[in-house]
Amino acid sequence: MKVAELRADLAHDLPAGLVVFLLALPLCLGVALASGAPLASGLLAGVVGGLVAPLLSRSALSVSGPTAGLAAIVSTAIASGDFAHVCAATMVAGLAQIVLGLVRAGVLTSFIPSTVIRGMLTGIALILVLKQLPHAVGYDAEAFDSDDFFVAHGGNTFSLLVMAASSFEWGAVLVSLVSVAILVSAHRGLWTPRRWMPTALVIVIAGTLVQLALERFAPTLALGTSHLVDIPLDVSHVVSFVDASHFADPSVWTLGLVIAGVASLESLLSVDALDRLDPLQRRSDPNRELVAQGSANLVSGLLGGLPVTSVIVRGSANAAAGAHTRKSALTHGVLLLVAMLALAPVLRHVPLAALATLLVHTGLVLANLPVIPALWKRGPRVFVPFAVTLVAILFTNLILGVCIGIAVGIAFTLREAMRHAILVTDARSTRTIALAKDAYFFHKAQLLEALHGAPEGTQRIVVVKGRADFVSEDVREALRDFEMLASRRGIVLELEGVPRASLMPGRR
Repeated sequence: MKVAELRADLAHDLPAGLVVFLLALPLCLGVALASGAPLASGLLAGVVGGLVAPLLSRSALSVSGPTAGLAAIVSTAIASGDFAHVCAATMVAGLAQIVLGLVRAGVLTSFIPSTVIRGMLTGIALILVLKQLPHAVGYDAEAFDSDDFFVAHGGNTFSLLVMAASSFEWGAVLVSLVSVAILVSAHRGLWTPRRWMPTALVIVIAGTLVQLALERFAPTLALGTSHLVDIPLDVSHVVSFVDASHFADPSVWTLGLVIAGVASLESLLSVDALDRLDPLQRRSDPNRELVAQGSANLVSGLLGGLPVTSVIVRGSANAAAGAHTRKSALTHGVLLLVAMLALAPVLRHVPLAALATLLVHTGLVLANLPVIPALWKRGPRVFVPFAVTLVAILFTNLILGVCIGIAVGIAFTLREAMRHAILVTDARSTRTIALAKDAYFFHKAQLLEALHGAPEGTQRIVVVKGRADFVSEDVREALRDFEMLASRRGIVLELEGVPRASLMPGRR
């Protein structure tokens, strides 16, 4: 790479990496807290995700680290075993992901309807807004990174908003108002953000200065530690290598495969969505991404960290901060390592409210709400999978919501494939059934209805292989079974374009 190009990339990637680091820090700690794991294990996973995955990935905007999507799985495993059990399973998950990448299983994401991906992006954006608004006013009852609709201690996303409205921390409100003022003034051109001092970084610095001023001059309004980034001061025993004896436990392998499945799905979905946000329209290799995420999980588990994935929230914040290349993700990883080892006393003054305001702004930008009426005009086939994915994500979580959206998208695809696949015409005593499209197993019911629904007096049924180049074995079997029954009704079955020999049992 030419020196000029390197300097141009670093001018964007270093500030973007700094912004993502500031957001990732509480997220890593929040995931560890929600998982019931040591806080330092969340930081370690963030460091490994930031330093290992970008070296192997080809995604320009992806940022990897621990994620809320795996917190429930990890917390259940810790409750029934111990954390070392989870670390060993994380290594198993890493190996499984590497194998999936080598056998090119990443191509499976190509079958996910684009409307589902759009619904996922909009759903995540709305979750960012709804989940971070309470933090912006100092109501930190829920984990900072949560994406579940229901809250562990009772209530849900919307009930938290109601409770937050009557539970302000005025210090957090002041920080958020200052942050919003900075965003609005930058948007209106009252000041121009610099590459080395982007708006997000200005907000974090301003929020921290507000907190320091309150601690100095108005202690009653200053935010307590529960409303600030709570990084552990002692990380001297972070690294804890896995004992090989854990791999003799079959449950470790089962848990590892579960983690691999969930982490792979979330990573591939995140990378696909981030490619759509890339202004340069670069496409990532999903198989390479699986190898990259697997390698990161292998290292994270070995050192005693949580499982990692590509995280859409951090990736979208990375894109919004103006990142150009993977150097921003590497920068964020380096800064997490430095923070873990040396910057804890300084970072413990950063208000969560400032970070929450940034995420709310990122969500509003990412939502792209004008796309909703445009999809509505394209009809139910496009709009319904989008809307179902969006609503399912809001009322469940990211992984379950996307799975529901995929199921609905497949249903609409099958419905579209079945339309006009079989055309029926009746003339005198003859019914003609034309296969207007390739005949697959899901056309069998429609064909049987056409065959057995012939009106009284039909003496001949002609099945024509029109524009169909392929006739599945299920359809051939239906024709063969009907041919044996047709003579009893006095009906002659004629085939045009379908070799009669292919209907014989054991023949294709």
